[in-house]
Amino acid sequence: MRQRLLWASLALALGACSPTNTPTTKDMSKLAYPIAAKSDAVDEYHGTRVPDPYRWMENLDSRQTADWVAAQNAVTEPYLAALPLRGALKARLTELWNYPRVGLPHIEAGQLFYTKNAGLQRQAPLYVRAARESEPHLVLDPNAISETGAVSLAQWRPSPNAKLLAYGLSEGGADWQTIKVRDLATGRDLPDEVRWMRFSEIAWTADSQGFFYSRYPEPPANKTLEAALSGQALYYHIVGTPQSADVLIYERKDLPAWIINGVVTEDGRYLLIVMYEGAGNRNRLYAADLQHPMRPTLDAPVQPIVESDDGEYWPIGNRGSLLFLRSDKGAPNRQVIAIDVKSSPPARWKTVVPERKEALERVAVIAGHIVAQYLVDVQSRLLLFGLDGLPRGEVPLPGAGSVDGLSGREHGDDIWFGFTGPLSPLTVYAFNPVSKQSVPFDAPTVPVDLSRFETQGMFATSKDGTRVPFFLTAKNGLARDGGNPTLMYGYGGFSISTVPSYRPDVPAWLELGGVWVTVSMRGGAEYGEAWHDAGKLDKKQNVFDDFIAVAEHLVREKYTSPPRLGIIGGSNGGLLVGAVMEQRPDLFAVALPQVGVMDMLRYDRFTGGRLWVTEYGSSSDPQQFAFLIKYSPLHNIKPGTCYPATLVTTADHDDRVVPSHSFKFVATLQPAQGCEKPVLIRVEVQGSHGYRPTDKLIAERAAILAFAGTHLGMAPPSS
Repeated sequence: MRQRLLWASLALALGACSPTNTPTTKDMSKLAYPIAAKSDAVDEYHGTRVPDPYRWMENLDSRQTADWVAAQNAVTEPYLAALPLRGALKARLTELWNYPRVGLPHIEAGQLFYTKNAGLQRQAPLYVRAARESEPHLVLDPNAISETGAVSLAQWRPSPNAKLLAYGLSEGGADWQTIKVRDLATGRDLPDEVRWMRFSEIAWTADSQGFFYSRYPEPPANKTLEAALSGQALYYHIVGTPQSADVLIYERKDLPAWIINGVVTEDGRYLLIVMYEGAGNRNRLYAADLQHPMRPTLDAPVQPIVESDDGEYWPIGNRGSLLFLRSDKGAPNRQVIAIDVKSSPPARWKTVVPERKEALERVAVIAGHIVAQYLVDVQSRLLLFGLDGLPRGEVPLPGAGSVDGLSGREHGDDIWFGFTGPLSPLTVYAFNPVSKQSVPFDAPTVPVDLSRFETQGMFATSKDGTRVPFFLTAKNGLARDGGNPTLMYGYGGFSISTVPSYRPDVPAWLELGGVWVTVSMRGGAEYGEAWHDAGKLDKKQNVFDDFIAVAEHLVREKYTSPPRLGIIGGSNGGLLVGAVMEQRPDLFAVALPQVGVMDMLRYDRFTGGRLWVTEYGSSSDPQQFAFLIKYSPLHNIKPGTCYPATLVTTADHDDRVVPSHSFKFVATLQPAQGCEKPVLIRVEVQGSHGYRPTDKLIAERAAILAFAGTHLGMAPPSS
């Protein structure tokens, strides 16, 4: 966010931490919240007048906003510091995070590029190996670029000849990236600097002379993190030249709000351009024939492949001019189809892997196979098919859990995948389809005995009769007496599947007698696109009903009880928490909305918010306004209601869901709270929507879990 807000927050928060200013958790009634000035701002939506008294908080550069945030931190930080659980949890989380973790490798010129965090490094350095068993060599250490983690390594991509590395840096982890280029032989950066890239990957041409990327026009001064986005275009950067010389490849001034991304096929022959509006599950597809991979024709005409806006057409690989695509056209659970770039009328499209009853999640062409990850009641199966679509067996997985990423070369030998589960730390495997063997790649050893815990997959019945899957993780032999402190996590949107996976902080919660529940609601893609469609736009209430149904099931079956039940979620999951805590304040004792979308009437006026209109709708539409106003967390706070103890978290560099959402929500909720349960906000400095350096991530998670545990009756650990 802003230097003014940042330094004012730090100064007041640190200055307020003296013992004389520290309230105790038993004296919550004496919390004195800062008074937020009210303006007379009012918007009229289709004949309905809606006050917006904290509109001034949308100005993130103002002294008034900075002072309010600083004053909030002066209340929050001493309160959190006084929690008996916080110190023990921070110490335990530090132990639980302290184990080596590797990422899925990217292979170029036979070499394996991958990230590895030794344990407590603020960011994971990038390494390279000549082969799987070779010694690693350091390529790039982001901790040397930014000792505090204030600048994050956002992405990286080696050139096809493995001699250069293009990598993106981001201030505070914001979505804006600046691309640098490093000579891997010397370890030194070249003069290249490509700015204002966002929502884009780096796509090298096969000659390693340059790369495609997408950028926006430079935003207005001092509005970098909140200005609405418009006019993304695809460019080509030649290594060794200034950005001003970059070649404009494709733009659509008639569709300024659409995302435009480019990818080069592995053989270097085609540039594929994917265009989409909103959540991205409906896209257009274009292609340019670069003709000679080692002498690409950059001015090749861009030809439409699919412009019908009636489904997903996502490229996963090619054989010559034949493109393999993941598509949900006429197949809500998704299928694999093939389209010839040179002749692409729908009548000539071929279904290669037909739709199944299970939802197709990830799919890629690797090692001469179509590798398809399916979800069976939200747990993964990994099936193999030939390029002709004929079945070629299954990749055995280590157990019940989730495949987290696929990698490998189309003509390579191995299929790389990550695997995780609630009690299975992410492990990378290389599967050889000839030997049928999977070999772990630097398998992790976690500092906790996970055999003490168990995960159960269960179902609850939602309001309309829909079966909603969820996963419950707890100590072995959990007593069903209604007394277990329980946290429910959910997301439920944008066709993103919420699958069971490992979080290093959860074992600390379990060790203290807590229960962790992951809910897979409508709005995701756990059961295909129909599951997503049932939880968006005017059907968004289904998501909240699903979450509430799981909570009621947990209470009814005596896994927990309302005084012991809390809810947590981030981004769209923060919206979920905000809406559910208002609709059923009697059902929950703690609410933890993180970087949430709270103002459903104005969200599309900031950064990339207009991209979400296909998911949520817009208040500019009369019909959509009618359902948005019914659940918008900011607009459904009822004064005098006893809401759960609430800790809102956001970050100063969040340029995806701007922090004013959280500011306005807290400013409205604090004076409306009808009981002594606290309503607090914690603003992370030099953090973004999804990025925290390891030390700050541990500190934030410790504060969140300590707040939740305290208000759910969790006892501090014995010595």
